[in-house]
This record gives sequence, structure tokens and C-alpha cells, in this order.
Amino acid sequence: MLCHIRAERLKWRGTFIPKLVWLAPVFTMLLCAILMGGRLFQSGAYNWWYTMLLPGALTLTCSLALHKDAKMKYRGLLALPVDLKTLWTGKIIACAEWLLVTILLFLVGITFGGILFGQTIPLLNSMAGSFLIFVTFLWQIPLCLFLAARLGLFAAVLLNMFGNVMGVVAFDTGGLWDFMPYTITARLMCPVLSILPNGLPVPVDSPLRSTELILPDALISLAWFGLLSLLTALWFRKQEAK
Repeated sequence: MLCHIRAERLKWRGTFIPKLVWLAPVFTMLLCAILMGGRLFQSGAYNWWYTMLLPGALTLTCSLALHKDAKMKYRGLLALPVDLKTLWTGKIIACAEWLLVTILLFLVGITFGGILFGQTIPLLNSMAGSFLIFVTFLWQIPLCLFLAARLGLFAAVLLNMFGNVMGVVAFDTGGLWDFMPYTITARLMCPVLSILPNGLPVPVDSPLRSTELILPDALISLAWFGLLSLLTALWFRKQEAK
């Protein structure tokens, strides 16, 4: 599996993916610093990060990670004496590594930004928030790879961004929305970072401050990740050169 992951990363040379891993967090923090003048820098940057810029960057990365193989109608992959499920899993893991690195870079930047502009989020909370963002975004990787393979880059970005926006709008609606993975990240940031998706602080007496749902929501996200990884891998296994 390691060789397949390395092969995926080699394909990224000459693409925008290696630059995007640091451009996404840097742009987020610069945007927040410019628009807010450093005021509430950390909370503002986190909101821009998980609601808009990280979903867009992740979708773009997944689409570009598939572009070279899709352009060749997957002939290069189909010629290999390897199960296509394994190759698809390698793509998912490579994109998950990209996600982890860009989130770590954001965490480092947001920590230094707090020192510069004033810390509004404790370091442990920031670390916990970044970890939960990673866990609750993993499921989007197989979904975005599938959307890019079936519909192309533009449609994948459009659909996934629409889902993320809807998740932010309906994160506290309750009912079946609690099981929709798009709502989970915004809901978990309330007790961990004490900020709402609109950047305002969570009221002290709000039920959104409860930490009881952190573990169940994280497990739901991981379950979605496992299910979508399996289903998309089975779908990719059936692909044939055209």
C-alpha cells in the first residue's frame, strides 16, 4: 500500500496540489487578518477555514488527484496487476495525508497568529478543534473523488461546497440532520472552540456547549468515511478502459 501512496504523491508533481497544501491555510489567515485587522483573529480564521476554504481546497485537491488518471481513461491503472480497490484506497489515503498536513499548517499558523494578535482560543482547544476538523472531513475525500470521476472538477467543487454551506445553515436543526455528515463539523466546533459558524460566541447557557455529542458525532463521521470508502472502491473496481 505504501508504494501506491507514494505513486499517488509522485503524480502530484507539476500540479497545484503541493502548493495548495500551504496556500489554503496561509490565504485563510491573511484574509482574516486583512478583513478583521487582527481583531478576533483566531475565531474568525477558524470560521473561514472549516466553513468555506478547507472544503473548497479539499475538493480541488481530490479532483486534481484524479485528473491525470481520468484524462487517460484510467488505462495506466487498469494495466497494473493490482486490485483497483487497492489503487483507489491509495488515492484516499494520499488525500487524507494532504488533509492532515494542511490542517497542521493551519494549526501552527493560528497559534502564532494568536501570539501576535491576541489569543482568544486556548491552545488545547485549538488542537482539539483541528483534530476534530480532520476526523469530520475525512468522509469528504472518497465522496469528492467519486464526484470528480463521474461529473468532473467543476461539478464536484460546486456540489461539495453546496453541501458544506447547507451543513452550516442547518447544523443545529436536529432530527435527521444530526446524522448528515455536513452538519457535524460546525456542531462540534461550538463546544470545542465556543464559536458559532457565524463567528459569534456560543451563549453560556446554550445546549450547543454540551460535550456529550463529540464522541458520537466523531464516530458517525468515521462511519461515513468507512462506508463511502468501501462503496466508491467497489464502484471503481468495476471501471473498464473506454
